[in-house]
Amino acid sequence: MVDTQISNRDIREPNVIQVMKIIPRDRFVLEKHRALAFSDQALPIGENQTISQPYVVAFMTQALKLKPSDKVLEVGTGSGYQTAVLASIAKSVYTIEVIQPLLDRAWSVLSSLNFSNIHIKCSDGRLGWKEHAPFDKIIVTAASEDIPPSLLDQLADNGKMIIPIGQQHWSQDLVLISRQGKRIIKEKLLPVRFVPLVKETPKKHKKR
Repeated sequence: MVDTQISNRDIREPNVIQVMKIIPRDRFVLEKHRALAFSDQALPIGENQTISQPYVVAFMTQALKLKPSDKVLEVGTGSGYQTAVLASIAKSVYTIEVIQPLLDRAWSVLSSLNFSNIHIKCSDGRLGWKEHAPFDKIIVTAASEDIPPSLLDQLADNGKMIIPIGQQHWSQDLVLISRQGKRIIKEKLLPVRFVPLVKETPKKHKKR
């Protein structure tokens, strides 16, 4: 997967390549899709959500320029695969998922892989995780029609945020946001297609 889909393209960061070789993507997909676990495609994980294709995971991770000292906020835990990639490089990852069954399944896999630097919460990811802000890096793994103000407020000075911007079923852009004091710099990186960012916790799912 890494040799044909990642290293042969524009992923050059050694730490990203190494982590992508180590994290077992097949552990994060549904059993019925495991034969496709190492293919370069998004796969359904239930609840109308998907696990992103490996290249996109690597691309987003590389764009953040993660450091071992970084505290990262992830909005959209999903399968937990991107979480595992982040936590293998950064000091700590605070991950939010709005759908409790997905969060439970992801946490089961992450725990089995012995991660100790991941913190989870079932909540509206658009609100971020204020009590642990500011974050050096923020990654949003679902498409938003705009940049949530709460997330921007929680981005540290000299921090970076990557987020898909655009409407569902329409073109979306992967946008890299950099904060330099009061100055906010936005850069379009890649056309993408993500599931929409859920704005509210469904009533049938309890917060954890």
